[in-house]
Amino acid sequence: MVLTALELLGLVAFAASGALAAVRARLDVFGVIVVGLTTALGGGIIRDVLLGIHPPTTLRNWPYLAVCAATALIVFAFHPQVARLRRAVLLADALGLGVFATAGTTIALNAGATAYAACLIGMTSGIGGGALRDLLLREIPLVLRKEIYAVAALAGAVLVAIGHALPLPSGAVTVVAAAVVVTIRLVALWRHWNAPVARPGDTDSL
Repeated sequence: MVLTALELLGLVAFAASGALAAVRARLDVFGVIVVGLTTALGGGIIRDVLLGIHPPTTLRNWPYLAVCAATALIVFAFHPQVARLRRAVLLADALGLGVFATAGTTIALNAGATAYAACLIGMTSGIGGGALRDLLLREIPLVLRKEIYAVAALAGAVLVAIGHALPLPSGAVTVVAAAVVVTIRLVALWRHWNAPVARPGDTDSL
């Protein structure tokens, strides 16, 4: 029950972030809903496709679609007010990243994936929706440009894989790993940490 509630909160956060990005890009209401749904559900759909789960889980459970679509519509209607809740949206987004990365890793391990594959699939579950959002809006995905985002998701996925190998109680491991992801993400935002990029002069000869 707790994990389901956290997952729904993560879906709402991802749908809201996608819808806000679509509003800023001046998309119409249909475009806002599509980008919101893609951001929220994209990572889980990629995970299920990689694991051979057909149709993907989120497409078989209508509440997931309904919650995400409703969130996108609310953002479309009240986007000035939602934009002012930037810190709350970032916190919920970090929580969603932690939940989806760790839950995705657990699902992959339970489906028989190796620890290596499960970690990559878990990370993709967390960041996939955001990457698809940026591609739809014709931008280089944020996770490839700046911010500690994918690294945080991968750290949580690795912790889940380690807990599975020991073995430790899966529920407790998932919660702890998700908390680690959220902590890394929030500290990175607070401290303005970014992954290193090449200096302009380093690419002159390429």
